[in-house]
Amino acid sequence: MKVGCIGLGDIAQKAYLPVLGAQPGIELHLQTRTPATLHRVADGLRLPAAQRHTTLDDLLAQDLDAAFVHAPTAVHPEIVTRLLTAGVPTYVDKPLAYELADSARLVTLAEERGVSLAVGFNRRYAPAYAQCAEHPRELIVMQKHRVGLPEEPRAMILDDFIHVVDTLRFLVPGEIEDVTVRARVLDGLLHHVVLQLAGDGFTALGVMNRLSGSTEEILDVSGQDTKRQVLNISDVIDHKGQPTVRRRGDWVPVARQRGIEQVALGFLDAVRAGKTLSARDALATHEMCERVVRAVTERPAAGF
Repeated sequence: MKVGCIGLGDIAQKAYLPVLGAQPGIELHLQTRTPATLHRVADGLRLPAAQRHTTLDDLLAQDLDAAFVHAPTAVHPEIVTRLLTAGVPTYVDKPLAYELADSARLVTLAEERGVSLAVGFNRRYAPAYAQCAEHPRELIVMQKHRVGLPEEPRAMILDDFIHVVDTLRFLVPGEIEDVTVRARVLDGLLHHVVLQLAGDGFTALGVMNRLSGSTEEILDVSGQDTKRQVLNISDVIDHKGQPTVRRRGDWVPVARQRGIEQVALGFLDAVRAGKTLSARDALATHEMCERVVRAVTERPAAGF
């Protein structure tokens, strides 16, 4: 099975390539426009010269069975269009694109071509989060914070806050009937954003502060007088009278803990089985992110 990896940045090197490079039966082909990075990463994986590529044309000439796209978001539309047009099942690190129109076009193109398109929302597959879907979920609160990183709103929301949006969509137990957004934007930079989703019997809150003083991710799911808390996609604390702590095993790889191994291998399994994957639900997350972007950018510049 020939699998291409386009873009060799941190997420590819730290999360995906260790998983893909360890799979039997995979002939891994790497592509980046930076020769020094290409050869350094390929040397670490002991890949021959024939599996190293500096152009997308050269990579596509290898008759790929599947491809993973980890290039910068700005070039996703161009790269994914080329892959889908060539009939290559494609996995894209979130988001599909910065603009909703581009994301919608890619999803439609995949459907018209009958080619799999998957988006890397790995938290749906992280064991600690996936198990929360079996817990009572009357109130869901997810916080994802950073240190000293206020950013232009669209980039921050589509590159980072999108994980919060998708996780809330994954966990809400019913139809979303109300959407509320609050934010602080100063001098064109988004400092923090709060998203509230509500429906029959549930409320979900997503919070991101880019000036929080701490890099952390906390998920609280509660209902029926019980609460489950997940710290940094790792430690699980169940509250029912007394807290019970369950920590990640010492030998559990980070890629498995964060759901990256599961989502990547699930994509490859679908390709092997001839199953066509749809990104239509992923597009719904992009649509919700667009609502957040518009709410944030349309309010007064120094507003809350």
